[in-house]
Amino acid sequence: MNEALPHRHWLTHAAPKAAPAVATSTVLILGRIWNANGAEHSTGNAALMVVLATGAATAGAFASAGQRGDSTIAGTAFASAGGLALAGVAGYADGWSLPLLLWALATTVAYALAARHWRTGRRDTLAHRRHTELRREEQAHVERVEALRAGTQIQVARESAAYAEALAAAITTRAALPGFNPTALTHAGLPEIPAIENTKEN
Repeated sequence: MNEALPHRHWLTHAAPKAAPAVATSTVLILGRIWNANGAEHSTGNAALMVVLATGAATAGAFASAGQRGDSTIAGTAFASAGGLALAGVAGYADGWSLPLLLWALATTVAYALAARHWRTGRRDTLAHRRHTELRREEQAHVERVEALRAGTQIQVARESAAYAEALAAAITTRAALPGFNPTALTHAGLPEIPAIENTKEN
């Protein structure tokens, strides 16, 4: 018997949808905290973030190049490069306009990439569900056919046993009647039946 799937809480559905915005907002907040702690107009800190972002982007480009490119590694590297760039701008800029603009751009790109991943996941989930249901229906059909076949075999066996029992009873009754001659039946082409001695009192 199939068990009903438990109903998932709405937070379970909402958490993946909010993840890109939470990630970019966290980077923006950390960048502004860094800005308040001395990173504003700091050339050394800005250069460090540029080097890190460029390195992550280069790693993503190498990971996605060629026929054996790994999309997971490439996506992670490009996301890291974007996050580092956003953090560097948020830390270096003296106002909120440019960091907010980059945050909006980064959030849009993150949702665009996530939407593609979600579509692929839904498609794979639906294909797996259809395949599972098809296999379950095929298995149920096979089980029904086997059950019918087994029931038919049992019924035939019962009928054969009842027929054999009735035939044996008929032969026994016929053999007990006076004047029964098993030799005449044998000459007529019927199978030989063992003679039964009838004891009669004279």
